[in-house]
Amino acid sequence: MTVTTLSTVPVHKVTGRRVLRSEWAKFWSLRSSWITLGVALLLLIAIGAIASATYSPDAVGNDGPPGPGSGGASDAISVALTGLTFASLAIGVLGVLISAGEYSTGMIRSTLAAVPRRLPVLWSKSAVFGATALVLSMIGALAAFQLGSLGLDGEKIALSLGDDGVLRSLAGAGLYLGLVGVFGVALGALVRSTAGGIAILVGVLLILSGLTSLLPNSWEDTIAPYLPGNAGSAMYALHESSDALAPGAGLAVFAGWVALTLAGAAYRLARTDV
Repeated sequence: MTVTTLSTVPVHKVTGRRVLRSEWAKFWSLRSSWITLGVALLLLIAIGAIASATYSPDAVGNDGPPGPGSGGASDAISVALTGLTFASLAIGVLGVLISAGEYSTGMIRSTLAAVPRRLPVLWSKSAVFGATALVLSMIGALAAFQLGSLGLDGEKIALSLGDDGVLRSLAGAGLYLGLVGVFGVALGALVRSTAGGIAILVGVLLILSGLTSLLPNSWEDTIAPYLPGNAGSAMYALHESSDALAPGAGLAVFAGWVALTLAGAAYRLARTDV
């Protein structure tokens, strides 16, 4: 007589939804996620509120033409979003840590053993952090503007949410920070080094734009608007500048840089060992 023993251990298929839930749980279980997101929001809101409260139209740089590249805080949006650059660094660094951190700890081997197809891991990390950064950044940008409005009350540059372009600019700021988060995740997965990913992030978003001043003027005018940092700045500018892209074009260019980096990370993840 043959006795057949049936296994009582349930077998679960790897699905995109389950990978997404796994990455969501991993993200929120890390203390660094809470702390860094809190720091990013604090920088975005507090620096904008302080800049608005201390704004003076007589200060140097506050009377220039509006738009990116003018060097002046010429409207309420640019003043309220003074802390956005610092917030973008915090969010970008966290994105690098989320992906590159698994390589430094060796956890990536366990992750890919559970998800042999590999690429769903990258897509899920990007989706979880990008969506989280997008939502929190939009809330932070709105809070920074509302607090800034109190400090700018009575000033010539004061604006309200109902004014033309204000909501679009605030939404653009949130979208920019969300894309910066995905950019950080992609860089971390591409270079697989926390230090290397952070260095590239800072160089691309901050330093590269300044280096174009070393180029001939004709080259600078042609190249500068399409660099990641400048294209990202155009996304949330209230007024379009003659030396910058339109907000929609800035979104397309910056999203293209993010997509290109993400594609490189996907190729390396799929083709090379971990």
